[in-house]
Amino acid sequence: MAKANQKIILNPAENIPFDLLDLSQKNVRQIVNGVSIPNLADDIAYRGMIESLNIRPKKNENGEETGRYEVPAGGRRYRALELLVRQKRMAKNQPVPCVVNRSERTSMEDDSLAENVHRENLHPLDQYRAFKILSDQGKDVEEIAARYFVSTHTVKQRLKLATVSPKLLDLYEQEEISLDQLQAFSVSDDHARQEQVWERISSNPHMQESYYIRRLLTETTVRADDRRAVYVGAEAYEAAGGVILRDLFEQDSGGWFQDAALLEQLVFEKLKVDAEAVRNDGWKWVEAAISFPYGHTSGMRRIYAEPEEMSADEIARHDAVKAEYDALDAKYAEMEDADQEIEDKLDQLGTELDGFNDRPFVYDPAQKAIAGTFITLAANGKLQVEAGFIRAEDEPRVETGDDEEAGEGEDLDTSFGDEDEDDEHAVVVNGQPLGRTTESAEEPEDDGIRPLPDRLIVDLTAQKTLSLRNALASDVDTAFVAVLHALVLQVFYRHAKNSCLEITQTSNSFGQVQGLAETPWAKEIAERHEAWDKEMPDSPNLWGFLLGLDEASRKALFAHCASLSLNAVVEPWNKRPGAIAHADALAATIQFDMVAAGWEPTVDNYLGRVTKARIVQAVREGRGEDSAQLIDHMKKDLMAREAARLLEGSNWLPEPLRLESDDAIAASDTAVEEAVSDEADIGDDAAELPAFLAEDADPSVDEPVAVADDTADHLQAAE
Repeated sequence: MAKANQKIILNPAENIPFDLLDLSQKNVRQIVNGVSIPNLADDIAYRGMIESLNIRPKKNENGEETGRYEVPAGGRRYRALELLVRQKRMAKNQPVPCVVNRSERTSMEDDSLAENVHRENLHPLDQYRAFKILSDQGKDVEEIAARYFVSTHTVKQRLKLATVSPKLLDLYEQEEISLDQLQAFSVSDDHARQEQVWERISSNPHMQESYYIRRLLTETTVRADDRRAVYVGAEAYEAAGGVILRDLFEQDSGGWFQDAALLEQLVFEKLKVDAEAVRNDGWKWVEAAISFPYGHTSGMRRIYAEPEEMSADEIARHDAVKAEYDALDAKYAEMEDADQEIEDKLDQLGTELDGFNDRPFVYDPAQKAIAGTFITLAANGKLQVEAGFIRAEDEPRVETGDDEEAGEGEDLDTSFGDEDEDDEHAVVVNGQPLGRTTESAEEPEDDGIRPLPDRLIVDLTAQKTLSLRNALASDVDTAFVAVLHALVLQVFYRHAKNSCLEITQTSNSFGQVQGLAETPWAKEIAERHEAWDKEMPDSPNLWGFLLGLDEASRKALFAHCASLSLNAVVEPWNKRPGAIAHADALAATIQFDMVAAGWEPTVDNYLGRVTKARIVQAVREGRGEDSAQLIDHMKKDLMAREAARLLEGSNWLPEPLRLESDDAIAASDTAVEEAVSDEADIGDDAAELPAFLAEDADPSVDEPVAVADDTADHLQAAE
């Protein structure tokens, strides 16, 4: 007959008055963590006991139960109940649900350890879903945070995670994606897009970084710190129905504006209003855009605002205050002791004088009537107004009597005197019609003094020109000013033709290059140009202005004007090898290189615009082979980003930006002769040396030690 299995008997549950319970010192939990005792007490007061205490009867020396109990497991719950009793929120004899263990099979330490070891913490995903259920049941974020003693931000994070695609949540539950990745997916609320991104990156472990997931989910959005988003503002964008994606787990600088088309529409609508307000200020025209290409003001003359003139009453008051201030200041200078009253009066008068001097700047209304303004957005999203530009067609024309006659369609008189109708078909020889009196012939007195013939004027002024050229060649300083005068006229007075020097300056604006206006070099050139432009007088007075400059200022202005004509651009249809070589020689002369100028390879300016092979080559050259192998398996967009990070501080430059050293330029003139000579010398020496020494003599063989040192330097920099 088969023996029946013995049935398990569980420990009975009883309600024991709290004042009969004592906390055991045999609880294995000695380090307190998790929810604090006061928070646990508040939770018990709210929902009651949801977990019983584990207790054992106390026994006397004879092994008999004394009627009191020890609590070896559940010490934190016991302390929470004890706190409620002290706060008089619970009676001291309140029955407490307990599981009474009278078994001798285990000890109290064993029970305490088992309770803690066999307990499994709640899976984070279960907590996220539970918070979501509570939210769906009508509890707001603040109530949930207060109930579970966490911050509202934590609750928002949990609720955000719970809204990720169920497919991705299942993968997280199966530990196929990490919490960091799940947090990255929560940036977008579009489940289809989340799953699409996961499908794209799931097969490549190197593309599963959280930052890359965020980038893919926001690649069609506009960052909140973008100039367009700052200009419109989050409030106006959301009021128009736009949605802003937020990252609750990382610093997102305000999130991402999801609807780029809506944002662009709002930008142009606001720009239109701002442009109309500027135009109503008296400008002839206003052009508004998010950004303008570099050199968009080329060919336009710039006017500047001047301090507002003072009225007659203001001038009189200014003179009176100035006189009073000077007299009081002179008197105070002669006094031996300080006088607070006089000092206060001087401060008062000085403040009033400052008010006269700090006049608002205004434009001449007559100039505003023919000038215009460009409105764009600065990098910080603020409205940027560039005012005072006059187009060529709006320049005022200075008309003379001769111009008026020519404008009426009459030909200028180029004859050699009065002509009769019979002379219409006269034969002309050497510029003179036959049968006419020559210039030396006596003319009737009643005809008066006739104008000089054009031909004679040409001959005379040609002689003057050559003589003046010869004289100018011996006066270097004046020649320098003359060339500077011609350059300044073309740079700052686009339509003035007031120079006798036939020097033409060409300045390419390269407006087709995106983002060129935002570079530090473009901004520095613009600031320098504007500073000089404000100093320029009217074009007829320019010569005297240049003569009045000190030598250092004159040279600085010359360098500025000359620099604007420099062109080192290599174009596929116009490579200009001689000009490019000259640009490199010029750069070497002034010890220029792009690294010192602040250029570094980025995704936008180089790495994102070349092939993967080029990217790997750049990293190999800048950081060594080991660094190149770190990225050679990546997809292009991730590879470009990682390459930009690796190349930071490497001083690497692409070929078009590299310059030959002074030694290389000097050596290039005799490269062929030296190569032939060296080859002959090496051949002779090699014949007298052992084989292994002869190989070392070959300059074409790289030195392994130097290469190894260079590679080590790159690896250390990469690390």
